[in-house]
Amino acid sequence: MTRDTHRIRLSTLRHDVPASLVVFLVAVPLSLGIAMASGAPLVSGLIAAVVGGIVGGTLGGSSVQVSGPAAGLSLVVLDLVHTYGWRATCMITLLAGAVQLLLGIFKAARAALAVSPAVIHGMLAAVGVIIALAQLHVVLGGTSQSSAVANIIELPGQIADLHGHKVAVGLLTIAVLALWTRLPGPVKAVPAPLAALLAAAGTAWAFGWDVTRVDLSESVGEWAFPVLPQGDWHLVVAAVLLVALLAGCESLLCSVAADRMHGGKRADLDQELTGQGVANMVTGALGGLPVAGVIVRSTTNVRAGARTRCSTILHGVWVLIFALGFGWSIRLIPLEALAALLVFIGVQMVNLGHIKKVHGHGEVPVYVVTMVAVILLGLAEGVLAGLALAALLALRRLTWVTVLKREDRAGRLHVTISGSLTFLGVPRLTHELRTIPAGTDVGLDLNIDFMDNGAFEAIHSWRLDHERMGGTVHIDELHDEWYALAASGARMFPAKSPPKAPDRWWLPWAHRSRPSLPSVPPDDASEPSECRLTEGAREYHRRTAPLVRPIFTELARKQQPSHLFITCADSRIVPSLITASGPGDLFTVRNIGNLVPRRGSEPRDDSVVAAIEYATQVLGVNTITVCGHSGCGAMAGLLSGGVQAGSLPGLRRWLRHGNHSLAAFIEREGDRLHSGALDVLCRVNVQQQLENLRTYRKVDEQVRAGKLELVGLFFDIGSARVHMVPPLRPALSVKMSGGVVMAGED
Repeated sequence: MTRDTHRIRLSTLRHDVPASLVVFLVAVPLSLGIAMASGAPLVSGLIAAVVGGIVGGTLGGSSVQVSGPAAGLSLVVLDLVHTYGWRATCMITLLAGAVQLLLGIFKAARAALAVSPAVIHGMLAAVGVIIALAQLHVVLGGTSQSSAVANIIELPGQIADLHGHKVAVGLLTIAVLALWTRLPGPVKAVPAPLAALLAAAGTAWAFGWDVTRVDLSESVGEWAFPVLPQGDWHLVVAAVLLVALLAGCESLLCSVAADRMHGGKRADLDQELTGQGVANMVTGALGGLPVAGVIVRSTTNVRAGARTRCSTILHGVWVLIFALGFGWSIRLIPLEALAALLVFIGVQMVNLGHIKKVHGHGEVPVYVVTMVAVILLGLAEGVLAGLALAALLALRRLTWVTVLKREDRAGRLHVTISGSLTFLGVPRLTHELRTIPAGTDVGLDLNIDFMDNGAFEAIHSWRLDHERMGGTVHIDELHDEWYALAASGARMFPAKSPPKAPDRWWLPWAHRSRPSLPSVPPDDASEPSECRLTEGAREYHRRTAPLVRPIFTELARKQQPSHLFITCADSRIVPSLITASGPGDLFTVRNIGNLVPRRGSEPRDDSVVAAIEYATQVLGVNTITVCGHSGCGAMAGLLSGGVQAGSLPGLRRWLRHGNHSLAAFIEREGDRLHSGALDVLCRVNVQQQLENLRTYRKVDEQVRAGKLELVGLFFDIGSARVHMVPPLRPALSVKMSGGVVMAGED
């Protein structure tokens, strides 16, 4: 046995075996409940769990995903069982598996990810509502109706006609499920579904309650080969495709979600789809429910410490051993307890986190329409309605045209047209352009990534008419020259062009040539600073905002910077530029001289201390960087003994926090001043501020524990180069962090 093989086996014993037992304990009650919700024999849920674990785990493309019966497919199976019977439903499952196998062989898995997540989440939420409404009747001691609407209508009467013991078992199950996660850690090692069913079964047996027992008259050994469905073959084909696509999409989305939970090998989606196809062929042939990747069991698997697919496979083995050797114990479970478990699962399927995500991207209408349509019309109809609305919204976004107008002080009208200009946007475009008064001097900015012939004709015709009426039109294309190429008769671009970064966004205002942002010299009193700021804000909205909006939508929830960046307030220092960082990377503090007041120093200053405490103890940054620069005015004030700050009492008091830097400089260089003394002091000051940070106990403890790094940088303005500054104490571990681009080291 090789050393690697031995290590793999040890890892399996240490991590995968315990994880497989935890997943097994979760899978058994869930599989029974989903079989019950699907109107299928209860043993079919166990068969699907066995096949999903052993076959799906062996052949699938994910190392941690767990496959088995899925609640999201229960409505489809319920309808198929009522329409064609159980054995024919098994054949539909088998054929759906064959379709998935072919799709996986032909590398079609990625296409399934093109389905809007809002549709999937809306569908699952609707399924959860329908399951909860149907099983609530069982919890109350009655029977579920044929539709969600009927269940809602019959619910008041069902509540009025309560069945005491049955309701008590159901409420006890729900109470255990709700309270289990709040119990101490060792107790929570037992999965909540298993604990709830054990509590319900034990209580009902102890008090002799009159409840309905689970009927497990079917055994694993009583097997009959599936039969072909009888009826319109068009409907049968549609059913096969529906099961294949829903199970495939759910599996692939679950696989992508599982990849985010662990640091191991990423899933092969085509192999996963192939494995799911084979698993569905096997489960259909053996009389099991359709199989799909399921997020609850996959999440449990990862949290339990699973490392490889051995955990998934072993969980299937444990389910098989349980079904063959201990299946009799299932008869002790009250049917109302299983129904209560399904009610709890159904409510959890309406995930508020999913609603927040789709709300952030403006897809709540798709979510709501899908959910309502599935509840009222049916699963297939609801999914199609959601897909249709998602396609319409995508088309609207792709073809939406924004027209903004503003007038400058010289009386010139600036019109900015943004978006993709197609014939669909021509009516709005024409309406906006025709509102421009005749004879007006117009600056037309085209911030577009595509223009078809219809849009070009609309703009070109308006321009000719406007110029014929005495007006002028100056066209500036901010993206690609779609209009200029079309007007010259040149060949157009074959497709939409990718977005570009704003042109020379990093230049100072005085160095830009765009007419939209004036390049008036700074000392020109006729151009107030507010004008430049407002013009800059408008340029940001025109060019930059559309590019960074997805990033800020994510950051709107909370900030998670990795660095605290302390630097000078000097206008020439742009932290994001010299560190190649972006929004959300740096928690920045700027002050005169990039000073960090020592703990207990006078004059007292809490602003920098507050930022350090918040960054290290709340935000949990892993790096604090102090960045100085050449020619620093604050350091010049220190060298002059406060003479240069003589008329600025506040600055004079603040510079006292730099006295330790000056003392360290004198100790190193002596009293004589030379031509490079100022920049030497600027570097020494960075080193001293790193030492000042260590005067704070929490910072020093984190540095000593290796949880926090202190980094010194020096920006040479004349050469535009960033240099590392070594610490005063050699023991201080300093290294560059990922976002900083170095130009050189000293």
